Amino acid sequence: MSTLPAPPAGGFCAEAWERTAGLQKAIEDHPFNVALADGSLQRDVFAFYIVQDARYLVGFAQALSAAAARADDAADAAFLAGAAQGALVEERRLHAGYVEEFGLTDEEIAGIDTSPSCLGYTSYLRACALTESYPVLLAAILPCFWVYQHVGSTILDATGDIENHPYKAWITTYADDEFAEAVLSARELTDKVAARADEATREQMFAAFTRATEYEWLFWNSAWVKESWPTAKFLA
Repeated sequence: MSTLPAPPAGGFCAEAWERTAGLQKAIEDHPFNVALADGSLQRDVFAFYIVQDARYLVGFAQALSAAAARADDAADAAFLAGAAQGALVEERRLHAGYVEEFGLTDEEIAGIDTSPSCLGYTSYLRACALTESYPVLLAAILPCFWVYQHVGSTILDATGDIENHPYKAWITTYADDEFAEAVLSARELTDKVAARADEATREQMFAAFTRATEYEWLFWNSAWVKESWPTAKFLA
């Protein structure tokens, strides 16, 4: 499937993507993703990213589980609960493979601080799970599905043959048909819930989708610069 079909015109997802089009392009063009695409991304930068992403996925799974508990449709609850399990099992399996490949020890992983952007993103999702309505929580969750699929499929389409690509496992995880189907399901669910929401709630949904997409950019940028806490020097 690679590139997803456009969401239905007039729905929440179509408008949310249009509102964030400039930000989506900035994510595509970020030096991290450009270097990931051409295979030149430094291994230590990718290793930093993998460690942060594994920690992020715990918070993401918690937000998905909270959404599943609020769903008023059994099929929707099953999808969200399954996605939470996938975040903790399938994607972390990908991370474990790279950790083994890079030879990172438990001590080295423990020595990498959770970056400000990683903590900020996971804290934002947890806050949405605790304080926001179900529609707003869905909108906050959606970018992690959709943006990753968009980046993965964009890289695959641009790169073509990735048989010997150093980051083949990452690209194929987020560009494959199974993940694309999950993204379509997440979009359809969000559109369905938004269609029955009032205008004030829809605007809150747009705000949540935008903020989470901003965190997506920040997350990749934090890996690119191997972001640390600027206050650490005062605690040495």
